[in-house]
Amino acid sequence: MCGIVGVVGNVNAVEITLEGLKKLEYRGYDSAGICALKNDNFKIVKERGKIVNLEEALEKAQLYSDIAIGHTRWATHGIPSQINAHPHNSPRFCVVHNGIIENYQEIQKKLDKKKSNFLSETDTEVIPHLIEYHYDKENDIKKSLIKACQDLHGTFAIALLFKEQQDVIAVAKKGSPLVIGVGKGENYISSDYYALSQYSDKIVTLEDGDFALIYKDKIIIFDENCQEVKRSFRTIHSNKAKISKEGFDHFMLKEIFEQPRVIEETVQTYINLSDNSIHLANFNFDLRNFEKITIVACGTSYYAGMSAKYILEELARIQVEVEIASEFRYRNNVFSDKNLMIFISQSGETADSLAALKYAKANKQKILSIVNVPFSSMAQLSDCVIRTVAGPEIGVASTKAYSAQISILSLFAIHLADIKGKLSNQQKINLIKQLLECGIKMQELLKVGSVKSIKQIAKSLAKSKNALYIGRGISYVSALESALKLREISYINAHGIAAGELKHGTIALIDKKMPVIVIAPYNEAHDLFEKTLSNAAEVNARGGKLIALSDKTGLKRFAKYTKKFITTTEINGLIEEALLPVVSMQLLAYYTALHRGSDIDQPRNLAKSVTVE
Repeated sequence: MCGIVGVVGNVNAVEITLEGLKKLEYRGYDSAGICALKNDNFKIVKERGKIVNLEEALEKAQLYSDIAIGHTRWATHGIPSQINAHPHNSPRFCVVHNGIIENYQEIQKKLDKKKSNFLSETDTEVIPHLIEYHYDKENDIKKSLIKACQDLHGTFAIALLFKEQQDVIAVAKKGSPLVIGVGKGENYISSDYYALSQYSDKIVTLEDGDFALIYKDKIIIFDENCQEVKRSFRTIHSNKAKISKEGFDHFMLKEIFEQPRVIEETVQTYINLSDNSIHLANFNFDLRNFEKITIVACGTSYYAGMSAKYILEELARIQVEVEIASEFRYRNNVFSDKNLMIFISQSGETADSLAALKYAKANKQKILSIVNVPFSSMAQLSDCVIRTVAGPEIGVASTKAYSAQISILSLFAIHLADIKGKLSNQQKINLIKQLLECGIKMQELLKVGSVKSIKQIAKSLAKSKNALYIGRGISYVSALESALKLREISYINAHGIAAGELKHGTIALIDKKMPVIVIAPYNEAHDLFEKTLSNAAEVNARGGKLIALSDKTGLKRFAKYTKKFITTTEINGLIEEALLPVVSMQLLAYYTALHRGSDIDQPRNLAKSVTVE
């Protein structure tokens, strides 16, 4: 969480910093602030709430400078408020910080004896005072920064301004992302290259333990021994066009409608359709040697991993476990050289997933990461990387990234099954065709007629305080992800469960006020539909408000239990079942939140990139 931007060497440093923060607002929007050096003093403007509040305050302040640092906050220590907003300063130093300082209270007590003046409730505020404490002894900015960081326990990306040296931004990195962008006559820093893409196409990604001094015409990177180190600079070819809603009311809605394109681009990127060969990555290990796969992820990415378990086990006939990243490190795992570990993250900076990856790597596991950012921390630490081609996703509630992840995981499953000899060539062609048809069928689901019925149901659902999603097989995963979407943006207390578990306790919640959304694609060859229909009958018998998602054949069977229908296209196979129902459920969550007046793109208490544990 949280976003950092800094600029040195440009008369519009404040303006550029503000524009960068706008691009990073998905990382946190509880408060925001900017510090510029002007006339030998810190000029700090910060505001509670979204960046638009900071922008208005900056217009009044008429702040200009050729050096500035800024921050957009997701609150950890201390409530969202102006006083808790970054930057924080001591007499000589002003700091913005991502991460968590675990021992800040001990440091604060130590510094209290030196009469430091603490104003906020944050862990961050100890950092400038700690650097000041060491500077009083060392009289050297590099040594002071190093010694201060050696005292800090936790994770951090730190950027600071020094009142007595007004031409430099100093930075330090441990566990939180930080990149440097190179310009002409100016240089930049940010938590995410995306914030710099308009101004720089040459970046260096700092490694843990790196420190740097960034001037307008040079960059000095050094280690904890004050020894200069070399880091490779990369040229990034990015789309510098301004990100816009393109006529949609919200980014989330735009991104839901982009999903057919995401699937099409995934296929075009990784499949040669002339011979149906799949080219995912340059694997530096033989996939056929693995007897088990462990998938590790958080949130929506975790549910993508759960879908992959069904697809991998069916196609490649390999054992798959799916782990929640935040729990994975905290038990005594049994590792094996016959186990491939797959980590899934949109940003590639997710703190829990990154920590779990490092734990797996320390135990000599082979690591495949599936990320949307090729130069992310997770990508750099992995043995092999497959990039999703979702493009930037601005809405905090993930939609198209989920489809992109399942598409990549499906291709991986087909590829693995193929090289293991589990598929005939015709079966492989049919599976690739199934993935391609998902994009076409998604376009059908997004037509006006289909969306109209969802809007009507959403209007009724918006009045509820609770909701329950049920499904079986891979549709159980869709129930989990669909409930998460509704929770995230409408704040309705929604939960997904396996339909067969309904009678084992949860049915006690069913009454005339409880909406129950049943995800049940019809499959004549499989008895899961009939079983789910029986579960729906159990809900109906107890007065529950049933909403059924199925194709036309399935909905005819639901007609005796409910008149609230969401019609999906005919679904063939696990890949379609993993991808198609969720599109309608994303729309249901969106329109429900719209009726409730929620902030859809930036829901309360959330952030897009979760970079703290």
